[in-house]
Amino acid sequence: MASGELVKSNIDEADLPFGAALTSSGRVSVAHEFGTKSPEHLPFETPDLVALDDALSEATRATQIRFNIYIGDLGDNVAEGVDAVFPGTPDAIRSILIAVDPNHKAIEIRTGRRVSDRATDRVAQLGITAATGPFRDGNLIDGLVSSVRVMAAAIVSP
Repeated sequence: MASGELVKSNIDEADLPFGAALTSSGRVSVAHEFGTKSPEHLPFETPDLVALDDALSEATRATQIRFNIYIGDLGDNVAEGVDAVFPGTPDAIRSILIAVDPNHKAIEIRTGRRVSDRATDRVAQLGITAATGPFRDGNLIDGLVSSVRVMAAAIVSP
């Protein structure tokens, strides 16, 4: 899962834990395994974390909808796996979850009840379409960033 939290403004990047990145806005973005606060090995480099955090932050600011990302095993039935994960994501009722299961080469998007009138099935389909090309090329972060940006633009545009 990826998300960012505002911590404090005087942060020395050398003091950040592995998997954390200081964004240009001063926010600390940390990637961690679902349910684990500080794993020893993370799959993303700092520039990837910064790009993803920036996309999530910009989309949330523009739409007033929280964007969450889950990357991991969703089980044999991916749709049921996403349905099980979604309620545990931050502010699920007012958020969008982009869930990716790399092992099954699957992407699913869920929207909370309070934002489903703006984050429609059409918006979700645009997000999936935007991610598919970069995913095929092996660019997970590029696909996620594209998905978030396209969905945010579709929500904000009339």
